[in-house]
Amino acid sequence: MRVVKEYMRPQCKVTIFQWNGKYLVKLEKGLIEQTYKIPELDLTSEAELEAILSESFMQKAEKRFSEMMQDLQTAIQEAL
Repeated sequence: MRVVKEYMRPQCKVTIFQWNGKYLVKLEKGLIEQTYKIPELDLTSEAELEAILSESFMQKAEKRFSEMMQDLQTAIQEAL
């Protein structure tokens, strides 16, 4: 697995990997992660990955992070 790029956005940390014919886009915020797999053949260049991580996409990911964290907190409370 090769790290293509790693950087911070206001919403989260972004790491892009290249592995097994796919790009893996990993978004991390605190205890929560989201990973998206994109076949290399769907892109003509690595630069297109930046376009995929548009502001609209990142806003939706931020909303998902909030929902995931709420789900985790609820599950922990129910388990205790």
